[in-house]
Amino acid sequence: MKRLLLPSPAFLRAARRAVKRDAPLAKDLWTALNLLAEDASDPRLRTHKLRGKLEGAWACSAGYDLRIIFSFVEHEGSAAILLETVGSHDEVY
Repeated sequence: MKRLLLPSPAFLRAARRAVKRDAPLAKDLWTALNLLAEDASDPRLRTHKLRGKLEGAWACSAGYDLRIIFSFVEHEGSAAILLETVGSHDEVY
């Protein structure tokens, strides 16, 4: 079941910043977002629950040091994924 991806304004800003800083990241980000929409538990994403101040959110890997923070939500009666932010490990945690 393919889930709808809902990018937040913060996610869009962070994605633009990350791609501007390192253009080849765009391909990794696009691949990860497609995998996330298809199957959030795909082993290539290394999806995991977060704890501490980000408890309730999830993270997945979109390359060596690129992480996507997201939450599972309902949107118009169907399952969706709210994309919260993206950045390096140090930026998002």
